[in-house]
Amino acid sequence: MQERFTISPQRFTQLAWFTLGLLMVVVVTGAGVRLTRSGLGCPDWPKCHGGTLPPANVNSIIEYTNRVLSGLVSVVGIGVWIASFRRRPRRRDLTWISAFFPVFLITEAALGALTVKHDLEPGYVMAHFGVGMLVLIASVALVWRCRSDEPRPATELPRPLWAMIWTLLPLGAVVIFAGTVATAAGPHAGGQKNQPVNRLDFKGDETLRWAVHAHGHIAAALGVLALASWLYLQMTNGPRSVLIPLTATTVLLGVQGLIGHIQWDNQLPAGLVFVHVSLACATWVTLLWSVAAAGAKVPARQPSTRSTAATASGTRAA
Repeated sequence: MQERFTISPQRFTQLAWFTLGLLMVVVVTGAGVRLTRSGLGCPDWPKCHGGTLPPANVNSIIEYTNRVLSGLVSVVGIGVWIASFRRRPRRRDLTWISAFFPVFLITEAALGALTVKHDLEPGYVMAHFGVGMLVLIASVALVWRCRSDEPRPATELPRPLWAMIWTLLPLGAVVIFAGTVATAAGPHAGGQKNQPVNRLDFKGDETLRWAVHAHGHIAAALGVLALASWLYLQMTNGPRSVLIPLTATTVLLGVQGLIGHIQWDNQLPAGLVFVHVSLACATWVTLLWSVAAAGAKVPARQPSTRSTAATASGTRAA
């Protein structure tokens, strides 16, 4: 009987990939809710205007659709965690990683409710997006780990390069946080014109300009580090498993920088902001994949050219 409810490694990997894709879709649709001024399309939670279904109103339908997708990804996330117990062979590391899904997704649901209750207060909106990025870390880690049951050998990278790639992770997180600050100070609050929403204004009228430029400067530093890592990887003939995602990350960061300049010069049109947020999600995933490919273990020290030559000379003398 138990054998009928077991899951093969291949099927579990497919489920992990599906979850990652669905999570990315929800992040993007969440941005769409905000940029179409639909954040308060359903002013109550979990119902919409007191009913089970939304009224025939575009903003209400957009907000409600995002809630349905969020509910679906919550069910799938919990399902992945349960499936990890039924996977054969069972792997505890996959169970531990997938256990983050229920925790994060319940947190997301609570933050979503609080965001609506407090009329899209910037702090709640920023936290809501931030937790979504944390869920993606768990999702990428799960996909990476479950692709093979064989122990992965340590990636052959020079220590400085390994450190550079891992530095992309915290710096990327800071860029995302700075981006949420810029958005929270900007014109796209998520509510209708007759629904005033508080904005961040810790620097008065200069808050948006300050936040956008701070975000841009940190993102530029991230782009330079990614490009330097990519060049270093090319010079050392690094493995393709790292080169491919790092190339994607570097290219996406360049595109993001261009879009960021264009949207700022054009007073932040909603369409371009949507593209910027969507690509930010894709960039975050490729960055996470680059870090995963670099490996969690610090590479062994490589002998210097001088010491290698000295050893060879001593061997010949003997």
